[in-house]
Amino acid sequence: MGSTDAFYLDKSDPAPWKALNAFSLKVSAALKAAGLSRRIAELVNLRISQINGCAFCLDMHTKQALEAGETIQRLGVLPAWRETDLFTDEEMAALAIAETVTLLPHEEERLAELAGVRNILTDAQYSALTWAAISINAFNRVSIISRHAITPDPEPEQA
Repeated sequence: MGSTDAFYLDKSDPAPWKALNAFSLKVSAALKAAGLSRRIAELVNLRISQINGCAFCLDMHTKQALEAGETIQRLGVLPAWRETDLFTDEEMAALAIAETVTLLPHEEERLAELAGVRNILTDAQYSALTWAAISINAFNRVSIISRHAITPDPEPEQA
């Protein structure tokens, strides 16, 4: 019989987890080499984590996005990014890749969406962002399956 306790996939077999982390480092290097900011990478991480419902990754990448200079306003409207003028063409292209790689719509829609972003991004940027989307999807799945817990932030001191 199975247990209802969390099974930490990353802890049960650390070699694949280490390989996934090494892959993530290569993806980060590709993003940097393609001239893409950490801020864009965190937008991709957050949007995919929203779609997948990964609380652990949402918590972590919200903090990292803020550290990278992201604003609370843009984070708040991220699920509705297409309905605002707050994101640059490059950021919208990155978010389109994020959603397309995660949701994998029917071929016609997928090809149209990706053709549009190819007009905005260089090949290196397109490749790096696609790998970034694949990477965070993998991390989301590990965290969701493992039921990684979120540690509450400390309460701010009252003046």
